[in-house]
Amino acid sequence: MFFAKVIGTIWATKKYPALQSMKMQFIQPLNSKLEKTGEPIVAIDTVVAGPGEIVMYITASEAVIPLPVDMAPVD
Repeated sequence: MFFAKVIGTIWATKKYPALQSMKMQFIQPLNSKLEKTGEPIVAIDTVVAGPGEIVMYITASEAVIPLPVDMAPVD
């Protein structure tokens, strides 16, 4: 798991069908001292986070675990 700060919400004109009801957030990865690291990334929001909040995110095949579908194009 990694830390990140929510920096914005993304509005998609078209999404993969399994992700239609999911909110997409723009997040800035952070290190353990909560300092910016790397480039911002897009994440699927499963906890209704808002801009400015610190969140944790996961990558790889485990990223689909909190979603209400078995398979989705997330990593």
